[in-house]
Amino acid sequence: MFRNFVLSRNLKHIFNSFRPNPRLNFSEHFIFLSGVKNVRTYCCGENGDGSNKWTEDIDYLDESGKFLYRGKGIRSVEPGIDDHVMVGGVKRPFLNASAVAKIVEIVKRWRWGPDLEAQLDKLQFLPNMVHVTQALKVVGDGDASLSLFRWAKRQAWYTPSDECYATLFDTLNASSDFDGIQAMFDELILDSDKTGVSSKFSSYNKVIQYLAKAEKLEVSFCCYKKIQESNCEIDTQTYNCLITLFLNKGLPYKAFEIYERMEVAGCSLDGSTYELMIPSLAKSGRLDAASKLFQEMKSKGLRPGYAIFAALVDSMGKAGRLDTSMKVYMELQGFGLRPSATMFVSLIDSFVKAGKLETALKLWDEMKKAGFRPNYGLYTMIVESHAKSGKLEIAMSVFSDMEKAGFLPTPSTYSCLLEMHAATGQVDFAMKLYNSMTNAGLRPGLSTYTSLLTLLAKKKLVDMAAKVLLEMKAMGYSVDVSASDVLMVYIKDASVDLALRWLRFMGSSGIRTNNFIVRQLFESCMKSGLYESAKPLLETYVNSAAKVDLILYTSILAHLVRCQEEDNEKHLMLILSATRHKAHTFMCGLFTGPEQRKQPVLSFVREFFQGIDYEMEEGAAKYFVNVLLNYLVLMGQINRARCVWKVAYENKLFPKAIVFDQHIAWSLDVRNLSVGAALIAVVHTLHRFRKRMLYYGVVPRRIKLVTGPTLKIVIAQMLSSVESPFEVSKVVLRAPGDSVLEWFKKPIVQQFLLNEIPSRADILMHKLNTLFPSSAPELRSLSPPKALISGRAV
Repeated sequence: MFRNFVLSRNLKHIFNSFRPNPRLNFSEHFIFLSGVKNVRTYCCGENGDGSNKWTEDIDYLDESGKFLYRGKGIRSVEPGIDDHVMVGGVKRPFLNASAVAKIVEIVKRWRWGPDLEAQLDKLQFLPNMVHVTQALKVVGDGDASLSLFRWAKRQAWYTPSDECYATLFDTLNASSDFDGIQAMFDELILDSDKTGVSSKFSSYNKVIQYLAKAEKLEVSFCCYKKIQESNCEIDTQTYNCLITLFLNKGLPYKAFEIYERMEVAGCSLDGSTYELMIPSLAKSGRLDAASKLFQEMKSKGLRPGYAIFAALVDSMGKAGRLDTSMKVYMELQGFGLRPSATMFVSLIDSFVKAGKLETALKLWDEMKKAGFRPNYGLYTMIVESHAKSGKLEIAMSVFSDMEKAGFLPTPSTYSCLLEMHAATGQVDFAMKLYNSMTNAGLRPGLSTYTSLLTLLAKKKLVDMAAKVLLEMKAMGYSVDVSASDVLMVYIKDASVDLALRWLRFMGSSGIRTNNFIVRQLFESCMKSGLYESAKPLLETYVNSAAKVDLILYTSILAHLVRCQEEDNEKHLMLILSATRHKAHTFMCGLFTGPEQRKQPVLSFVREFFQGIDYEMEEGAAKYFVNVLLNYLVLMGQINRARCVWKVAYENKLFPKAIVFDQHIAWSLDVRNLSVGAALIAVVHTLHRFRKRMLYYGVVPRRIKLVTGPTLKIVIAQMLSSVESPFEVSKVVLRAPGDSVLEWFKKPIVQQFLLNEIPSRADILMHKLNTLFPSSAPELRSLSPPKALISGRAV
């Protein structure tokens, strides 16, 4: 009934090494035969037609025909269809390990292409996604893994697997195939759109994490936006990776945007997120948000790291929130953390810049107690801050410690100390620092030299200042400006002798000054009465192509007006001549006769005043008229003075001096005139009033002479000599129009106004000579600047 079946010759070597144990079922030893590629039938039916029917028993013999074993027959299975094998009458599934091993073996051998897919199609079992996923974990090669995955996607049994995608992304990341990761991510998105089951896949997050860690900014952010559009869940680690990426790329605001999105999504923050965000928020100036997260972190029981404390202390201090910065510093110590040298430096710097030097000094002491050695920059900061605040004792103490610590102070530190000592007038300390600086081989700065020279100039140490200036010149500096500054100090201090001495030193050393300072020194010499020294200065000024203006000429003329010594008058006349100003030519012509001038005085005066640019020199012209009229009155040149006043009024230098208010009131305002100009203006204007009243019959109700308190006495005394009806009040001389009309009719008044009474003129000039030099308005006429600049005559 049964036919003995003898094993073929090609299995001989197997059975030679295999001696079956009678106590074991043969099928247990035969499982390894499942890997044989050529499928053969190991049993046949009675009819010998080769049908794959099960037999009950089979006798196994060796080549000699000796009986080996008897057992149930084994039928082959259809490749790719059956998911099991039959061991006797029992269905035995393929072990996953064996299936995975077989897949791995095929993939590693064929790697990719049609051959690989043909071999995978011939598998004797039906694979599933578990087999594929496990095989992908073992294969480890990017190209081979992609080939296996794409083959699996074409099979009917394929279903999207989060683990499978995650394994692929791990493999591609290991081989740095970021283009492959991006392509697989796009496939994952397509699977999500088709099936709708992958929205909870965690492999999405791996893509962003790998791309972010690889600093693929644009690609990772693009993937992040696609995940958001697909409503997929993003975990905290992914947010952290993105935030880190944007912060490393210098895009903190983009990182904050992701953080805000993280909060909106309800994603929980972990310690690493806090460690990232708080320092970044603090350094970017969003201190309130950083402080809020810091408090939130502590409320969750998380322990802040040192980086958080350091960032908050530094940022709060730089932003001027010193109390908060100090509070965080104390909390740092409360957490058992030790401040670093950098933190001490940051705190000290913040308090120094805020001007809180006491707290800065306290932190300085704490830093040294903590065992930190202050660095060069910190010493410099403490020294300079205390020096600039005037705490020179502390500054010098720290400066001494700095030198003992082996640090060579910078020129700026020396300069700061030296300049502050110079500002407080401590010459000895300033010179000691200067000598120490030069002995150390350091080159003082321009500001240092300027401060030291200014100090020496104020202390009137001319020789020492000259020595320092020459050393400055030897250092390669241009000393013209510095020397001129020293000269200006002497001029402002009214030390004219020292100024002249310094000017001589400058000339002998080949150092030049500017015309402005020469003019200032000339004016100082004039005020001090050093006319002999003033003349060479003026000649230097004129010879250097500087132009003497009308103001300077007038100021010299004012000195001549006040001069009472004949020798000085000669010097002043020489100085006036040295100006080469057209006003001097006018003055000379004014005192010559009509034969030499070849024109009347009035025409001559009008010609001179027509050459004045009133837009540019109106103030100077007013000043010149006031001083000139003083001079003419004192010289007894009343007619010439009246011509000057008349032309000045015609050119509207004093447009508001005379006011005709029809029949109500006529007035003359002389408050802004000098004494001589006021007297001439009163005489000339009263003469005009007399002509109007007598010849035209116009009589006002009253006439006023507005004199002000200083000119009131001079004008009142002049008018009282001819019995005028004017009554004196505080600042005005006034009289009724009728009374003035009767007064005008007196012959003595007519002669007085026409200046035709020599005896009366002598009396008048005697009174003017007595009153004029000591009168207050004359003092103003010598000093043009402020009122002159504003266009008001003095």
